[in-house]
Amino acid sequence: YLFLVLLDTTTVLGELDWKTYPVNGWDAITEMDEQNRPIHTFQVCHVMEPNQNNWLRSGWIQRQAAQRVYVELRFTLRDCNSIPWVSGTCKETFNLFYLQRDEPLPAGTRFRPSDYAKVDTIAADESFTQTDLGDRVLRLNTEVREVGPVTQNGFYLAFQDVGACIALVSVKVFYKRCPSTLRNLAAFPDTVPLMDSSSLVEVRGACVENAEERDTPKLYCGADGDWLVPLGRCVCSIGHEEMDGYCQACTPGFFKAYAGSGKCSKCPLFSSSHDQAATICHCDKGFYRALQDSSTMACTRPPSAPRNLISLINDTALFLQWMPPSDTGGRKDITYNILCQRCDGSVTQCEPCESDLRIIPRPLGLTGTSAAILGFAVHANYTFHVEAVNGVSGMAMAARALVNVTVNTHQAGPTLVGVVRKDWASQSSIAISWSQVQQPPSDIMEYEVKYYEKEQEQLSYSSTRTKTPSVVITGLRPSTVYVFHVRAQTSDGYTAYSPNFEFATSAEDPDIADQGQVLVVVTASVGGFSLLIILTLFLLITGRCQGYIKARMKSEEKRRARFHSGHVPFSGIKTYVDPDTYEDPTQAVEEFAKEIEPSYICIDRVIGAGEFGEVCRGRLRVPGRMDIAVAIKTLKGGYLEQQRQDFLREASIMGQFDNPNIIRLEGVVTKSKLLKTKAYLFTLFSFLCSSLKCVPSSSGRPVMIVVEYMENGALDSFLRTRDGQFTVLQLVGMMRGIAVGMTYLSDMGFIHRDLAARNVLVDENLVCKVSDFSMSRIREDDSEAAYSAMGGKIPIRWTAPEAIAYGKFSSASDVWSYGIVMWEVMSYGERPYWEMSNQDVVLSIEEGYRLPAPMGCPVTLHQLMLHCWQKESSQRPHFNNVLSFLDKLIVNPSKLLTLVNDVYPDSPEAMPDYPLFISIGDWLDSIKMNQYKNNFLAAGYTTLDSISTMSIDDIRRIGICLIGHQRRIISSIQSLRLQLHHIQQSGFQV
Repeated sequence: YLFLVLLDTTTVLGELDWKTYPVNGWDAITEMDEQNRPIHTFQVCHVMEPNQNNWLRSGWIQRQAAQRVYVELRFTLRDCNSIPWVSGTCKETFNLFYLQRDEPLPAGTRFRPSDYAKVDTIAADESFTQTDLGDRVLRLNTEVREVGPVTQNGFYLAFQDVGACIALVSVKVFYKRCPSTLRNLAAFPDTVPLMDSSSLVEVRGACVENAEERDTPKLYCGADGDWLVPLGRCVCSIGHEEMDGYCQACTPGFFKAYAGSGKCSKCPLFSSSHDQAATICHCDKGFYRALQDSSTMACTRPPSAPRNLISLINDTALFLQWMPPSDTGGRKDITYNILCQRCDGSVTQCEPCESDLRIIPRPLGLTGTSAAILGFAVHANYTFHVEAVNGVSGMAMAARALVNVTVNTHQAGPTLVGVVRKDWASQSSIAISWSQVQQPPSDIMEYEVKYYEKEQEQLSYSSTRTKTPSVVITGLRPSTVYVFHVRAQTSDGYTAYSPNFEFATSAEDPDIADQGQVLVVVTASVGGFSLLIILTLFLLITGRCQGYIKARMKSEEKRRARFHSGHVPFSGIKTYVDPDTYEDPTQAVEEFAKEIEPSYICIDRVIGAGEFGEVCRGRLRVPGRMDIAVAIKTLKGGYLEQQRQDFLREASIMGQFDNPNIIRLEGVVTKSKLLKTKAYLFTLFSFLCSSLKCVPSSSGRPVMIVVEYMENGALDSFLRTRDGQFTVLQLVGMMRGIAVGMTYLSDMGFIHRDLAARNVLVDENLVCKVSDFSMSRIREDDSEAAYSAMGGKIPIRWTAPEAIAYGKFSSASDVWSYGIVMWEVMSYGERPYWEMSNQDVVLSIEEGYRLPAPMGCPVTLHQLMLHCWQKESSQRPHFNNVLSFLDKLIVNPSKLLTLVNDVYPDSPEAMPDYPLFISIGDWLDSIKMNQYKNNFLAAGYTTLDSISTMSIDDIRRIGICLIGHQRRIISSIQSLRLQLHHIQQSGFQV
């Protein structure tokens, strides 16, 4: 297709009708070829005669689109030397001429050789001889010559013989072109090159069907008929893909949403197409695409409801926490909306929350899984609905994905503070005072003033306390507006805060402000001195009265006097009363525990066994109240009186506590007034005990302790069965609940002595409550459970060093135990110190070893644990400090993102003092994993520096398969890594 033939003498069936000059010069001879087709040849051989000039002229040849024409000549030529008696005029060449004409020459036109232009002299590469004629072997020559440029409509060819013996076998006239082609999905037509062989013809292509231009497609046609320099391209339109140089429609089940070179794609999940050339796959029923979603995205659906919504409330704020939905609908753009309702009386009588209730950071469009609620009313029931939404939630008609929690804002009561007034202000101080709005139900012990800059977020505030209804706030910024809230503290607890009052510091004369402050100081001094005198007189009078009373009161009156003087001291804060101080322990039970009528108790089933007997689940049915689920501790039959006293001792302790994070005592059963007829009593109680597989006491009088029922049981086992199912923020919420309970106990002066995850119970809302207040008895056959010191059993793994060594229990030793509980929570109930023996634990702690951070533990939480494990008890934080720290983490959860295994602290002072081991063997010995020594050495880990870079995958690769052992080793490596970094930071070499 590179050539277009204008003339080919071998294909002409009739006569050629070419002209000869003179007439007897060239002879036309027609022969038959091997396929029995006629071949027209012209021959001339006048070599014996001198001065030959024989011309042969073709017919008029139309040039069509040709600009340069090529002539292919096939001929034979005889060697002059092979011709006998030839004259010296014999030639072995002939000449080619041409003449351009727009139209054929008229008939009869005289032939004029001068009109013709010479193309070339044609010579034979091979000639034949006389011998060849005998053998009938002719040597055929082929020569091609370029004619032109041709500018007129047609031309003639002429052949001049000047004395040769030649036979012209065939003449083919043709011109070159660039044939039509497809390139880059564009069609290019036939194109004839330019006359100038050095120039290229630029040709623009047309996109094939169902294609569109991306860049203008171009090709350049060269003089030899070759396409050169392809530029630009076309691409298949939407719904079509390239196949064999064309754009084919996508088949059903496939689609193509964008024009381009890509192939048709299979429909994404939950979508389909049923027609050819589909540009989009339509979503299946129940699935959707958001407006901003690309058509290549899988169809999605709204999420399910959030999970495990819990509430945490303190004196100033209510915190909501939840887990993401189990089904996100296939999307990542999950946000949460918080809807609030205030319910009075019953849940069915609800209305939207008041306008001044604030949700931080915002009520709608939350990306996190926690929020703080401010400005709520006291003694009100709120229902908070947390809704999970994603990009297609608005397109679905399904029910909203809600989870809700109902919260009762337990506080001491309405605010007792009236209007707050500004007495004076300076550049850095403001003096305020206030009055009571009503007579308080009990004496006000002190006031708390909370203040913060108006421009700052309310969650960041300062506070101060005062015993008088006035205070001077110092250290303020000049010309700044501050917001003040005031609340009172009574023996029942704190009241609600007063409304907001805004006062600004000013630029008054400092001398005037100083005079005001001096006046306040003098007034306070005089008042304090007067109060001191009154107290002295009161104590003297009270001492004499006490001596007289002690001489006259009976033992019951002595007990009540001792209780009231200890239970509500002058400060007004409740303090713990040790039941052992009572002459008759039964009196302590009667004082602090409410007696329950046995007929109110309905026992459902046995759920466990305690030291004194079975633990049952049941219901407390008090007339006029709703049934509540309870746990019932029973005293096994045949008990001794001492066992009964020990059993009820815990009830006399629990009865003194009233805190949402302390297990609540409902009451005790000790007197058994179940019946009028003794036989009926014994029969009924025997039936209850037989269903519980217990034995009635020998006295026929059951003894029970009834407490609130905690659905999820002990914290350690609860976490072990739900490993990895909670967010870090939810785990912090559990720790906070424990800290709230321990702060309350510490403020009352109660020392727990056995704080551990096994002694913390979890209810259905994941609220953790401290329990077991009688220093849990450890079974004598459990040699690893406790270490005997000072005549009692001590839980070694949870106990502070000073308590183990000297029996010194204090609130600080409870803080040490709290740090161990934190470690248990973050490790999902792992055993502290793993399989180390008690003796090894004691020695390791004495040498400075501390538990490493569990996997996935934030740095801030491990630092708090290490702070709780300070060797000097005075350096440990108080529980209220721990609670404040956890509250700040909950409000700002971004501080929980940095994990221990992701960071090297910049401050060496923050590093724990871990023992540095000399060899791999020593290190493995210290964590009781020496059985894996050969695994490490065989894998090439021979130095501490080499193992410090190991990951959990490396641990598995060297053949350690047990998950518990993997965790212990990787936790120890993290600790070792921190210590090595500490040493290197200090300039030492490992």
